[in-house]
Amino acid sequence: MDSPAAAVVPVEVQVSGPHSADIVHYAQDRIRTVLRHTDAPALHARVRITHHADPAVALPVTAQANLDVNGRFVRARARARTDEEAVDLLLDRLRHRLQHDHARSVGSWEDRRGHSAPTIPQGGEQREWRHSDAPAHLVPYFPRPVEERRIIRHKSYTVSPCGIDEAAFDMEALDHDVILFTEIGSDQDSVLYQAGPTGYRLAQVLPDPDQLARHTLPVTVSGQPAPLLDTDEAIQRMASLDHPFLFYLDGERGRGALLYHRYDGHYGLITPADTG
Repeated sequence: MDSPAAAVVPVEVQVSGPHSADIVHYAQDRIRTVLRHTDAPALHARVRITHHADPAVALPVTAQANLDVNGRFVRARARARTDEEAVDLLLDRLRHRLQHDHARSVGSWEDRRGHSAPTIPQGGEQREWRHSDAPAHLVPYFPRPVEERRIIRHKSYTVSPCGIDEAAFDMEALDHDVILFTEIGSDQDSVLYQAGPTGYRLAQVLPDPDQLARHTLPVTVSGQPAPLLDTDEAIQRMASLDHPFLFYLDGERGRGALLYHRYDGHYGLITPADTG
């Protein structure tokens, strides 16, 4: 549906760091092209464009959008080399989310299959890839040789149980791609990250989708249990797979752990502080 009201929808654009002179107007115009084709009235849109200061980061520009479509919130994020590329990728992903939401509301399972995409391995499971994604070899971190990589940051904190919606809010507020938390319904250490046909994917130490607390965020749940590894084994697996992060069951602590690539090509490790 083509909505002429999209021309007057408030589109708030926030930019941090150096940026091209017309990027605010460019982002507003591009967002409104998406809003003209929503299946319900769009009420508000917010876009944030941030620049990474480290020159070693291959994709230094991150563009994020939050759309309010008649009370339904649609979110997307994209990374690229320039402001305009990031906004264009963001638009592709917003269109995908909006189309998928519309198909979920009016179509059958067979209809929705057309919105699925080819997959590539991600930490022992399948991770969605779409043509609008940046090429896989353009990683957002310095391509440090495997033999030089070390865990140079280990963050341990008390993980308060929460639901999927709260975890997603925290992840976006922190501008992270993945978040480690304890899902309150299943009492499972879990990670939420952006992937899959719904835009969000949940992995758990021992997947228990029937016990998940009630949530509104559309999310796919991985059926793969987290691999049991010690820290050295986790590092070896990350090196062999070269994925952005690895969620695993830490054999030394008996809890879920998150090993991830830092921007400088080294690793960071997040573990719960409460090991009981």
